[in-house]
Formats: sequence, structure tokens, C-alpha cells
Amino acid sequence: MYAPQSMRIRLSLCAAAAVLTCVQGARPMARQTMSASWPQWGGPTRNFVVDAKGLASSWPSDGPKKLWSRALGEGHSSIAADGGRLYTMYRPAGLLSYVRRSQEEVVTALDANTGSTVWEYKYASPTSGLDFSQGAGPHSTPLVTADRVFAASSRKEIFALNRTNGQVVWSHDLIKEYGARGPDRGYACSPLLYNGTIIMTMGAPGGALAAFDQKSGALVWKSGDVDFSPSSPIVIDVEGQKQLVYFAGDAVAGVDPANGRTLWTHPHKTDWGLNISTPIWSPADHLLFVSSAYSTGSRVLELRQSGGKTSVSEKWFSNRMRIHIGTAIRIGNYVYGSSGDFGPAFLTAVDVTTGNVVWQDRAFSRAQLLYADGKLVILDEDGTLGLATVSPQGLQVLAKASILENLSWTPPTLIGTKLFARDRKNILAFELAL
Repeated sequence: MYAPQSMRIRLSLCAAAAVLTCVQGARPMARQTMSASWPQWGGPTRNFVVDAKGLASSWPSDGPKKLWSRALGEGHSSIAADGGRLYTMYRPAGLLSYVRRSQEEVVTALDANTGSTVWEYKYASPTSGLDFSQGAGPHSTPLVTADRVFAASSRKEIFALNRTNGQVVWSHDLIKEYGARGPDRGYACSPLLYNGTIIMTMGAPGGALAAFDQKSGALVWKSGDVDFSPSSPIVIDVEGQKQLVYFAGDAVAGVDPANGRTLWTHPHKTDWGLNISTPIWSPADHLLFVSSAYSTGSRVLELRQSGGKTSVSEKWFSNRMRIHIGTAIRIGNYVYGSSGDFGPAFLTAVDVTTGNVVWQDRAFSRAQLLYADGKLVILDEDGTLGLATVSPQGLQVLAKASILENLSWTPPTLIGTKLFARDRKNILAFELAL
């Protein structure tokens, strides 16, 4: 079922989607990340937290130093990076796109130092049957491994590409081959690598999720009957047991990533099945934070192992914190994110142990966050980039500048002190060093 047109205000399904998102991981001091790469949705550990150092605490009035910029195209796919290359996806733009959108999509590799094209893989992607009224796909973010790039189209096609030249190694059409449900506003899930398999949401009968062999593309398993959603899954460790967490359309589900067996589910029903953000897991206190807009809100579940089974206990639920299409960060006992449905979305701090909102701040519009060097890097939908420190007492903005000219729902990517950002027309690189 679709949201009424009057309510579909600024809806994105990017797994920017997913914009496209919240975050796995808890306290930044316990993270294990590498700032030299950003190989997937959310960075090295899929949580928008990196160990980069040396970020400036202020910028000139016109913003940080711009290294390069270039035209790109439509889409909300965020930017993966590794080995001096950037990987993202787009739908070609141009004068004709104002009359009729391009009927193809592109996976591209760019030189991180110059923005020049290294290779591109183009494929047909008709817009018929898709609702792109709030922005065209592709929405998914590529996954980069040692020798492959894995990408997902708006029409639920999965491509394994040679990382060197972009040639197809294997591919699957989830709709034609497995009977998956059509993607409505465009597929948004970003691929996840686990133990030699590529895990994706599928949305087929008896196949909410699926895993494919990383090398051959052979189906390893498909399983689950929870409702489909735009969210991208994460892998967590619950007292020694690896679990795949899927923020489905009507529930949160824990799945064995080795075979797809459902370990637990907990209800979290949202209007139109639009759970978009990425859950936040803290192994230190066993708390899982999930949040969505669309008349719902946030809840925290405590996950424990007992007798070989996972026990799930809801600690609290609140409709005051509603992550729509943005990322969020947990620092200590607080989650920070952009909260709001269809109107204003304020940066908000919520106590993860109680659900109490301790402050809200209007300094930025609907925003994407990442965390590095003890600072939040903030990019809002109006193209304003900010640098801030954050605590339970409030937000302290250190620097702020307008860097993008078009609507931006895509989280930025940080490699060392270099920031890569895109909107619906362009991609840019900035230096954030001292």
C-alpha cells in the first residue's frame, strides 16, 4: 500500500535509504575501524563511525577546501571507497531527463584524487511501475571486497562486478528468478558480506532474506516470512552468537546468517512497511535500538542468550524519537540523530536506557551523521555541512557551510580527512584536515 501523495513528502528509499539509516555499533571508544577504506553502507563496520584523526575544528567562512567536483546524476546511493577509488551508482541526467528520466542505471568507479571515471557498468533500468516521485534510484550502496564490487539495482537485480574493470562476474534478478515482490519506490538494500556470502533482502514468499556465494553467485539459502522493508541488515554478536538483524516492515528479526533460520522476532509495525533506518547494537549492554517515522517511533530491545535461545525484552518504546531517512550515532548511553516525519526534523538526543529525550536542536535540517575524531560530521538535506561536538548537555557547532546546491539525502563518506559527498546532480570532495 502506498502513502497518499500528500503524505509522501521527502520520502527516500536509499539505503541512504534506506537513506537510508541509523547505525550498528555502540560506544565509539570500543570500535575497531580503519579510516583508509569505506567499503560498504555505513563504512568499515556498517555503523558510520571511523577512527580518522586530525579533523579541523573550524573552517573559513566559505567552508572547507574543495578538492574537486563533477557532475554525476540522480540517485541516493552513497559512496564506497577503497584503494584510491570511489564506487557509487547513479541514473544519468541531462536535458532529456526533464522530459523523461533515463531508462538505465550506472555503477561507477572513480579516481578518489581527481573524480575522473575509471570504469562504468551500465544496465537497463526502466522506470515503469516504480514510484520515483520523491527522487529516482538507484538507492543501494555498493559493497567492495578484495576483487569484486557488489551492487543492487532499483529493480532488485544483484550484480557481482570485477573490481578492476567493472565486467559482470555473476548476476541475479530477484523478481524473475525467485518471485520477489516488486520494489515499489526502488530497491534500497545495500549488500552485506558474511563468511563468504553476500546477504540481501529479497521479499519473496519464504525468502525475506537470501544469501549468495560470494565467488559463484550460487544461492546458499533463502528464508523468512517477515514483511519487506527498505532497511539494510547488519550482523551483531549476541554473547558469542552471530546474528543477522533485519529491520523488516512489521518487525525486527534476528536470523542465523549461516543458514537463514529465524532466531527471534519482535513487532515494530510502521505505516506502509517503511522501516528505513539501520539498527544500532551495543554489545556492552546488549541493547538494540531501532527507530522509524510513519506514526511509529523508537524502541530498545535487550537481547540475551539463555539455554541456547535468544531472549528478547523490550526496555522502552517512545514516539518522540523518529528516525526517518537519516543515520544516527550512539555515544555512551545516548543516541543522536535527526528526528521527524514529514515536517521539521531536529537533531535529537535520547537516553538509550530510558527513552527520555534530553534535547533537540534546530541548527540543521533533516541530516545524515558520521562520527570521527570525537566530532559529528553533519550533512543536512539542504546541502549544509557541519562539524560539531555533542554531549547529553547539547550540540556545539564548531563549523558550518553550504557545500551542495541540490537536495541531498545521501550520507557522506570520510577517508582519513577527505570527505566525499553527493546530491542529486553532483559529487564533490573536500579536505577536512587541520
